[in-house]
Amino acid sequence: MDLATLKSFNWSVMTPEFIILGVAAALTLIDLFLPKKQDRRFLGWIGILGILAAIISVVSLLNTQATTILDDSFTLDAFGKAFKLILLVGAGLVMFLAVSYEAKEGMEDYRGEFYYLFLAALLGAMVMTSSGDLITLFIGLELLSISSYILAGIRKHNLKSNESAMKYVINGGISTAITLFGMSYVYGLTGSTNLTQIAQTLSAVTDAQQAYLLGLSFLMIFVGLSFKLGAAPFHMWAPDVYQGAPTPVTAFLSVISKSAGFVIVIRLLISVFYNAAPTGANGEGILFKMHDYLAVIAAITMIVGNVVALKQSDIKRMFAYSSIAHAGYILVALTTLSSNLLFSIWFYLLAYMLMNLGAFAIIQLIGEQSGSTKIADFAGLYRRSPVLAVIMGILLISLAGFPGTAGFIGKLNIFVGAFYGTPHYVLASIMIATTVISYFYYFGVMTQMFFRPASDERKLNIPFGIVVVLLVAVVGSVLFGVAPNIALDFLNNLQ
Repeated sequence: MDLATLKSFNWSVMTPEFIILGVAAALTLIDLFLPKKQDRRFLGWIGILGILAAIISVVSLLNTQATTILDDSFTLDAFGKAFKLILLVGAGLVMFLAVSYEAKEGMEDYRGEFYYLFLAALLGAMVMTSSGDLITLFIGLELLSISSYILAGIRKHNLKSNESAMKYVINGGISTAITLFGMSYVYGLTGSTNLTQIAQTLSAVTDAQQAYLLGLSFLMIFVGLSFKLGAAPFHMWAPDVYQGAPTPVTAFLSVISKSAGFVIVIRLLISVFYNAAPTGANGEGILFKMHDYLAVIAAITMIVGNVVALKQSDIKRMFAYSSIAHAGYILVALTTLSSNLLFSIWFYLLAYMLMNLGAFAIIQLIGEQSGSTKIADFAGLYRRSPVLAVIMGILLISLAGFPGTAGFIGKLNIFVGAFYGTPHYVLASIMIATTVISYFYYFGVMTQMFFRPASDERKLNIPFGIVVVLLVAVVGSVLFGVAPNIALDFLNNLQ
């Protein structure tokens, strides 16, 4: 590719990625030359400014027509814009948690590394949202994954952190290998890594053996990505990693990493496999042939996540299983393939980002004072800080899916979508039943906050970063619960 060709590309569509890349590189250099005893917290504020600049750049591109550059390997379309906003807003809130994090477990020496590793992971997730090629998708996935492994074990003198990082690396490495093996079959069948060309080639597949290999590749890719989603039975890493990682890292894994996982699932499974092999043995596409498998995974994920969460005494492990359950709800939308699939998933991830990050802000605050993350540490929170208790209550009922909250609208969209086309009565019933089960462990936390005596009467000092996260989380959870049309109108107006 010559210089003239490179100059002809519309590089402005990659402005958000360039901003994050530039800020991450700058933070790396600044951290390198700072004195060892210098507080690195200001690097986090520079990172926040960079994320805000990236958000502004995405907003400025909202009215830009869909554009592809680099031989269609990078695509700025409505899908990419919508999911980039979720990733960037969520990343900004996580960064506010990080600058407010008071490390009592030996992370203070590595605070500088956290900020630019986090931005590197964010960059990988953003690249995935706009990838139009298997190679760029995989590069984005690995940039996100490798940074996540290091972040999970950033407290290298903490045994739980070491254990969580080891489990994460092993499971992540296996899942990456399985995903890449599935992609290799797709490349072998089509001779291309471009997603559009792959979809066109696969739509003409008529040979039964090729259709079989295509189904096998779909299965391997989905199994590999299920590790990233935390879907059962590929979820075993999640509870230990959530518990062992620093709270800002746990918040990042629960929101940014999970959202990125669903981004690559949609990019690959919907754009590539939806119309693949329509004239196979039964005249159905691969996604429809694999329908029962997806339904079983969704059902198991919802059941395992909610049932096992009932027995947890550590709130970070409880939220790990809660995260697994929410992945199951989103998989219901993927299984049903309803007409509002993209909006349902995008809105649910938006709502989940708001309510989960708000909850982790309070978990971080309580954990720093108590020195642990036991659910019992929330006892008497209403007497110590009524405002915090009420905010946590709002976020918990949103996670549980009560009317008037964004969580309710998110679940309602998916539930209604289960009855479009071919109805999925069993899956919808499991979704209702497991949602009811979730009330027990969410309300268990509320019982501790409002009806149990406080074991610690000290007042809580709320840092500015935590205030910002809580304000955005509560306002967003209520606003999108009362007026969800705001989100729908936004998506409809994207180019």
